[in-house]
Parts: sequence; C-alpha cells; structure tokens
Amino acid sequence: MRQRSAGHFPFFAFDNIKIHDHQGVITMSKGKQVAALLLLGSALSFPHIAIAQGTGGAPGNTGTGLSPADGETTGDSLVEQTDGAEDTYDDEVEQPDISVPGGAIVVTGRRNRDVVRASTQVVNVLSSEEIARTGEGDIAGALSRVTGLSVVGDGFVFVRGLGDRYSLALLNGLPLPSPEPLRRTVPLDLFPTDIVSSSLVQKTYSANFPGEFGGGVINLTTRAIPDESFLKLSASISGDSETTGFNGLTYYGSGSDWTGFDDGARGLTPELKAYFDSGLSLDNPAIDQQAIAGTLVDPNLALLQQVDDVPANFSGSLSAGTAVDIGSDARLGIIFNASLSNSWRNRTAIKQTSADLVNIDTDFTEFQTNQKMVASGLLGIGLEWGDHKARFTNVFIRDTLKQSQLAIGYDADLDNTRLVQDNGWFERQLFDSQAVVELDFGRLGVDLRGGFARTDREAPYEYNFEYVRTDRESDPIGDVFINLLNGNEGDASVAFSDLNEELWYGGIDLNYEVFDATQLTFGYAHTDTSRYSERRAYTFRATGSGYIPPDVDAIDPTPYRVIGSRYPSVLLSPLFIDYFNIGLIDQTPTTPAFQADLTIDAGYGKMTWAGLSGLTVDLGVRYEDATQIVAPVSVFSDTAVNTAAVTNIANDYWLPSGTITYEVTPELQLRASASKTIARPQFRELIFQPYRDPDSSRVYEGNPFLKDSELTNFEARAEYYLGRGNRVSLAGFYKDIERPIEAYSNFSDNSQVTRYANAPAATLWGAEFELNYGIDLYSLGSWFETKRALVVTNYTYTQSEIKVSDGDTTATFPSPVPRPANLFFSDGLPLTGQSDHLLNVQLGMEDTDKLQQFTVLFSYASKRVTSRGTLGLPDIVEDPGLRIDLVAREGTVFMGVPIEIKAEARNITGRDHFEYQSDGTNRIEINSYDVGRSFSLGISAEF
Repeated sequence: MRQRSAGHFPFFAFDNIKIHDHQGVITMSKGKQVAALLLLGSALSFPHIAIAQGTGGAPGNTGTGLSPADGETTGDSLVEQTDGAEDTYDDEVEQPDISVPGGAIVVTGRRNRDVVRASTQVVNVLSSEEIARTGEGDIAGALSRVTGLSVVGDGFVFVRGLGDRYSLALLNGLPLPSPEPLRRTVPLDLFPTDIVSSSLVQKTYSANFPGEFGGGVINLTTRAIPDESFLKLSASISGDSETTGFNGLTYYGSGSDWTGFDDGARGLTPELKAYFDSGLSLDNPAIDQQAIAGTLVDPNLALLQQVDDVPANFSGSLSAGTAVDIGSDARLGIIFNASLSNSWRNRTAIKQTSADLVNIDTDFTEFQTNQKMVASGLLGIGLEWGDHKARFTNVFIRDTLKQSQLAIGYDADLDNTRLVQDNGWFERQLFDSQAVVELDFGRLGVDLRGGFARTDREAPYEYNFEYVRTDRESDPIGDVFINLLNGNEGDASVAFSDLNEELWYGGIDLNYEVFDATQLTFGYAHTDTSRYSERRAYTFRATGSGYIPPDVDAIDPTPYRVIGSRYPSVLLSPLFIDYFNIGLIDQTPTTPAFQADLTIDAGYGKMTWAGLSGLTVDLGVRYEDATQIVAPVSVFSDTAVNTAAVTNIANDYWLPSGTITYEVTPELQLRASASKTIARPQFRELIFQPYRDPDSSRVYEGNPFLKDSELTNFEARAEYYLGRGNRVSLAGFYKDIERPIEAYSNFSDNSQVTRYANAPAATLWGAEFELNYGIDLYSLGSWFETKRALVVTNYTYTQSEIKVSDGDTTATFPSPVPRPANLFFSDGLPLTGQSDHLLNVQLGMEDTDKLQQFTVLFSYASKRVTSRGTLGLPDIVEDPGLRIDLVAREGTVFMGVPIEIKAEARNITGRDHFEYQSDGTNRIEINSYDVGRSFSLGISAEF
C-alpha cells in the first residue's frame, strides 16, 4: 500500500494550509500575530461598590468615572463608617430591578433590603453593575460566575450539574421559546448584557414559579425607566490566537452576509419550491429529479475558499433612554438598545471512533471556520404612577452562523482516506413582546403578565460533500480525491431546515398582606407553546458505478473516475446531472416534519409568615395540568408518515414547597428548604428527526417514548453576613430524581449519533461554599486611600449516581417493547453534564470614588459526562479544566464626554478543549481542539 500523504486536492488549492492526515493534525502558517492587549480584568463586586462605580451606561448612573455629585452616596462615606454602623449600611443597599411572578422576592417588613439576605429563598442576583464587572458580552458568560452554575455548549446553563432541561429561563417573569432545533430551553448567549437590568438565580423552589424547576430558575429583567436621560455609544475590537491574522475558510454566500442577513441568494429555487408545493414524494414518477437536482448546488454557496488573513472581530452598540414626568406622581420612560457584532473563530478538532477502544475505526482532523453575526434590539416603555408600575418590553435578537468546514481522515473499515466538506448558514431569531403591570394598593398587590414570543431557525443549503482517496499502488489515481456519488467512493447531500415556535403566556398574581407579618399570594398562569420543525434532506446518487457508464471496458475506467475530482459545483451541475443520470434520495421520507405542542394550566397558593423574631416561613403548593404532544406531519399525499413516532403525555401534578429562614443573630442566618418539582422532556429529545449540531458536528435523534422526570429536593444553608456587603455561606443539597433523561451515543457507520432514554432513577447531592469579601486599603495612604481589594469565590462539590437494578427497563424508539436499562446505563455512574467540582475565584481591586477596576478571574470545572457509552463502551467525557481571565475597566473624561475603556484577556493559559472516551488504558478523541487565547479592547462614551 502506498504511504498516505496529503495528495492532490483539485478543488482545495490553499497555499498556506497543510493537512497532515497521517498525524490527524491540521497546521497553518502563522501569518499575522494578534496584538497583545492589556491583560486586565474585572469581577462581580458588591452592591455598595456598584453605587460608586456605575457602569457608564446603566440608567441612573452618570458613567463618568468621576466622584458622585453632592448628595449621592460616595465611597468615602462608606469607608468612614465604623464597624458599629454595618447594619445601617446594609439598610442602604440599593435593590436591583427584579420582575418575577408573585411580586417582590423580599419579605415585607424585614429591615434589610439586601435581596440575597432578605429573600425567603436561596437566590443570587447580578445587578447591571455586577454584570458589567464580569466583562462578559452575554448573560450566559456572566452567569458562569455564579455559585453552582456552569455553561455547556453554546449558552446552555447547568445548575449544580443538572442539564439545561432542569433549568428554567424567564424574561421579566415570562417564559421564553427557543430557536434551537428539538430544544425547548433558550440559549442565554443570545442575550447581550446591555439589555439586561438584573439576573436572578433562584435555587430553591417556590410555588410562584413554574414546576419545571429541577436545578433552578434564571430570571432576566430588562431595563425599564431610566433615572435620567442618556445616550451611550460603544464599540470593541477583539481577536484570538487561533484565528485572527491566520488563514481560514469561507464561501461567498451573498453580498450582505457580514450583516447576518441573506440578500435572497439562499432562497428556494423555482424547481425546488414547485416540488415542495406539489405534496408528492420524491419517488413519484411525476417528479423530475434531475431538474430539481440541477438547481441545488450554487457555486456561491458550495465553493470553499481560503481567507488569507482572518480579520479581527468587531461589535458596536447604541443605547438611549429618557423619562418625563406626567402630572404630579407619574413618570414615563423609554429605553432603546441596538447592537451589531461580527466575529470569526477557527477550530482544529481531532475526531475518532472505535468499537472497542483498541482499534481506531476512523481518525479525522476537522478544520472549521465560523463567522458569527449577532444583531439585537430592545425597545422598552415603562410607566410609574404612585406605587404602581407597568412595562412594555420588545426584544429582537438575530444570531447567524456562517460555517465552513473541511475534514480529512482515515477510514479503517473501507481502507481509504476521506475528505469531507461541510458548508452551512444557520439563522436563529427571537422576537418577544410582553407587558407586565404591577399594581400596589397598600396591603393588596396585583400583578398582570402577558406576552407573545416567536423564534425561528432556518438552515438553507446545508451541504456535505465527501471525496475518497484509495491510497492503493494499483490505482492509477490512488493519490487523488474523487467523488463518484455512489456511496462507497464519495457522497454528496443538501439539507433544508426550518423551525418556528410561538409561545403565548398570560398570568395573574394576587398578594395580600393579611397581617404585618403574614402575606398570602395566589396566582394562575396559562402557557401555550407550539412548534413546527421541518427538515428536508437529499442525497445525490449516481446510478451503477457512478460516472462509469455500464458499457465501458471495466479494465480501464480511469478516465471516467477522474471526473470525480471536479469541484462540487461542477460535479453537480445540470450538465453532469443530466448526462450521468444523477438522481436524489430523500433521507427522511416518513418523518420530514413534526408538530410539537405543550399546553400548561397552573394555579398556586403561597403563604409567607414572619411572626416570630428572626423566623420566616414560606409555604406553598402549585398545581399544574399539562399536555405535551409531538407528532409527525404529513407533507406528502402519496406517502404515509411514521405514526409510531408520536408522543402524547398528559399529566397533572401537585408540587409543594417550603422554606424556613431563621436569623440566629443579626449576622447569622439559617435556611432549610424542601420541594417537589418536575422536568418534562424537551422537544429535541422527543422528535425522531436527525439534526446535526453545527458546533460539534454531532447528529442527534429524539425518542418519542420519553416520560416526565419527577424530583424531590432538599437543602440546608448557613449564611454569615460580615457587614458592608461581605458574606460567607455554606450549603448542602440533595435531590432524588425519578426517570431522569440521559443522552447516550451509538456509532452508526462509524458516525456518532446521540439519542435519549429515561434512566430508572438517580440521586444528586453536594455542597456549596461562597465568600464575598472586600478590604478597604485607605490605611495604606496615598494612592490606596480610595482603593478596595475584593475577593469573590465560590465552590460547588456535587456527586450523582444513576440507579439501575436487575429487571429495570427503558423504552427506546423504534423498539416496540422496553429494553433492559443496563444496555444503556450502568449503576453508580454520574449524571450527564455533572462536574464534581466547580470553582470560581475573583481577585480584584476597585476604586471607591471612580470607575477603575482590575481583576483576575479563575474558573475551574472538573470532568463531566457528555453522553453515555453503550454496548460496554465507557462514557464520553469532557474535561473543561482551569481557565484564567483578566478584565480591566477604566473611566475617564475626554473633551467633556465620559468615556469607559475596557480591556480583556481570556483563557490566558491557553487551556484547550478535551472530549474523549477512555477505559483507563486506551483513549480516543471524540471532539478535542485548541481553544487559544483571546483579547479585546472596547470603548464607550455616554452623552
């Protein structure tokens, strides 16, 4: 056999990219180096520091970075407080704006207004100032700094090791739909930090929230009424050590791709649209396959090109707001935000498969360039009159990914080398319009909430082209990659995906203060979610031996095989398709489209009692009646759908909750909580339709036989408040889960496919430690007189075990009978997504008189399972490891205009991403790649 080499790539003539398939590594010439920016940082801080620092753009803050005006609380006044005045300070803590079902989360009549301390539940709150200190550009990144939270994949938040299905995301107390295929949870990386006033994370369940509360709820509150008029302009530039200035891949697409909006180049061709409208299957004699196939490969969408020097990332935003007084006690406010960003990312990943972890079946190296464009806008109108408040919020977010990918690797089963190209354009869009009215009539409070939201995801012309090189001495063109479109020596496919989801929500909450120490809350909520998901995928297939006509002498078919070395747009041009009779195969003839619906009616009652000094009791119960239906949709008049792939889950639940808080001393507070909650299967887990994740290149398929999970939750917590925002806490938690939903991986044709099944049971328990401490440095004199050192750290230890006994079964589609659970799960193994250790440490210094911050951020997550291994193979494991970030913010004034400068350095140690499968002796890489270091510099001005 000839030694395998890079060979000849007739349609990938890249001057500076070398692909060494024998080592499974893609190397690139260095090109331009990313300029080393300031290695500076920022941290979550304390509310009283936030008052002095501001954000430069948050409503109500001057953003000047200068000393506050006369009459405002200053850092000096805080420094001058004595230890005996700590309680007085805590009374002065400014509450962030939080809008949740059931009204305020702070106990009426409690003297302390610090939300974390005065709430009846275990909460973490990030104000707009604290979000700004993380330096993160989206809410998912900011939340990763909260105790017990981690971000997995593209913006999906895990709470205490429980996957995103166990987390609930709300916007102003209302649910959000998701633009992700087969997923009901919204990815929080869609939300820029500029549009969020506060983010609340509640880890203990209370009946005013929906029952799908396994790990916790994340409630984002948008900005409402500014304290004063403002106009803020921001811009930033960034890059990373794997991408910026190096070579990358792309394709032309359309002239407006850089904005994230297509100019129509990816619209359906007339032939394809006519076929879709016909309602006939592809095999119907009335369908001209060649006429359709000849229009599906546009060179502008299919031809891969080299980018010699990948440009730097950029972003810009505009925020504005104003408020006017109406009459004697009313105030009307308007807030507007618009932003646009364009970023690039190179990724070189090693991907392998093995049936026994001894012999590698496939060994691929994948080079991927992603160009991501995000456009967002917010229009908020707020009205306050007397003690009443109303807000009308409209949010638009569009996230577009342009992906170009090239992979090369060896297939041991077929004994050849394969070159695979993938091009994609993935549009995600969210529009949310909601109204919230909060009425305060003294002892009676009335909250009204209603909204409509729609998400869309479109992925037109998702191409896959596969070329083969035999590497055989006997093959005259054994060193040339060819594609004969016959499945064995090359392949090609195109897919069109479309998803839209609409969510209607309405609710009312009544809270009444019966006595000074007793408050009753009742509420009703209705949620109606409807999703339509369609995926039409087609394989191009040449008849017989591909380009070799049947009458050609089989002794020398080489001239015809050489045709297969052409560009994809040439191979699949109308001329070639007609001459060689290339047709189409429908990949999903019986399940091309699904309709998914979830309707929930819920009512609850809750009582909060603080009748004894230092003791607060919060008791409640929620009733939920829900119907969840997922069914294939008939799109062909001549082909029946797979009626077995239907889900119909109708359940009702009583979900009690209770939390007791006892203030042992003015500094020490104890909490204990117990509740029952549920976790419903997500749409992606139920729909039996293949979906390729563009981030991991992994294929997912749902299981229509999944059932609801039920959770029993317990927590005990001690909190010690040291005064002036400093605190330390220690907590323990335990969860018992019936029928947890777990992901497992099968390897079909040496390709990884992720599916889902209910494990019999599982338990999860652990502990949390949190320390927030600031030290005034004024005693050092001189430059340190207005400085404060900050230590913010949290650590979560979590253990979980899946419970599997002999005789336990689980239902997996399409098997008509349940199968033994031990085929998919092993007793004692941890739940997917759960890390034993999560650690965040932030060390920083801030100025108490002006905007000046310098902080180092450490984050560590230990190994966690991403998917179960089957057929005796070990689980697939991800190892996030330690990441170190530095962020700095500095306020100044230029020509009378307040300016904020922010510099960031992320992952400064260059920690890479590792996802693998190992039995302790042998290891294969499932999706491992270099992450690199990233740097950014931003500036904002407020007028």
